[in-house]
Amino acid sequence: MSEDDFLLLNPGPVPLTDRVRRAMDRPMVSHRSADFEAVYERAQEGLDYVFTRSTIDETRTSEAGTSLLLNGTATMAMEAAVANLVDPDDEVVALVNGKFGRRFARIADRHARCRRVEADWGDSFDLDAVEAAVSDDTAVVTLVHNETSTGLLNPVAAVGEIADAHDAAFVVDGVTSIGGDEFRIDDWGVDVAITDAQKAIAAPPGISAVYVTDRIEGALDGDGAPFYEDLDWHLRKAADNQTPFTSAVPLVRALAEAVDQIVEEGLPHRIRRHRRQARAFGDGFTAMGLERFPTLSGPTDLSNTVTAIDLPEDVAADPDPFFDAVAARDVSISGGQAHLAGQIFRVSNMGNLTDEQVLRGVETVGEALRDVGVRVDVDAGCNTARDVLNKD
Repeated sequence: MSEDDFLLLNPGPVPLTDRVRRAMDRPMVSHRSADFEAVYERAQEGLDYVFTRSTIDETRTSEAGTSLLLNGTATMAMEAAVANLVDPDDEVVALVNGKFGRRFARIADRHARCRRVEADWGDSFDLDAVEAAVSDDTAVVTLVHNETSTGLLNPVAAVGEIADAHDAAFVVDGVTSIGGDEFRIDDWGVDVAITDAQKAIAAPPGISAVYVTDRIEGALDGDGAPFYEDLDWHLRKAADNQTPFTSAVPLVRALAEAVDQIVEEGLPHRIRRHRRQARAFGDGFTAMGLERFPTLSGPTDLSNTVTAIDLPEDVAADPDPFFDAVAARDVSISGGQAHLAGQIFRVSNMGNLTDEQVLRGVETVGEALRDVGVRVDVDAGCNTARDVLNKD
């Protein structure tokens, strides 16, 4: 097989277009040059569009804020958002029902006093418990919108109302939703939104972005944050289309190209495409005879960018042969993380997948399950997925 036959269906990094790959192969320039400043400006303008127009109707979701590029993946952005808004004696309420909610809590533990509101991975939050945990003493509330580890959408709007009632800053990880699903900054009361280049934006890993609303800008305390993550400093340099430190020039070029492609497609079309392809994955796998993970309850919904599926019991006992059979077909998918390893598999439709690639993913999983002795109806799965894709 050629490298063009390889299909990456992991929930990040995601496949890159030829345009994005070529953008990284241009001659190097100084990160303090006018050439680079023009690229930064282009990337920032595209990010402004992605952050503030991620809706079905392209409604503007924030009237006042700044997109910032960070020379690090989204974990750096998560830490920057928290560290710039708290002192060591402040309280952060972190909502945890998956790996990345837990990561927010671990970050908060290093910079403040962290109170966790926890649910089992894949379960919904008890909003009464959230309301009981957040008080007028709470400085920051953190939440993951699209919990990549479980394929679940969390109730950002409802939690935002609780944070707002107590004047707490609301920091939301939109890493695997922004650019692929709806994300309403002002309507949901989000003060700082976070995304990553390597997810629905479909750029290479290595840089991330935050959207800082004007209403929270005055609360930032860069002196109390890690030196590299001083958002006050980033805001000042962004006014000149630069970053405070040496910029990852090839990655910023690739990001600028990726957001250009999002603008060209238009977010309403892009969101509808992601939702259609996610339904194709989910309905295709269930028609094949598999079960979705998680089981919905409470104020949550299934992800429109990551599909999680329970592994059949016999496969879960020894999952390696199944994943090897998938890889033998030049396709890459992800297993579960932490205690979900060996219990689920996950596929992504983030970025710029074609419908044909989605169908190949459904077929590959079915054939790999057959290889390891699981009776599944591959034809039913593929036909159902194809029907979903052909509806719109």
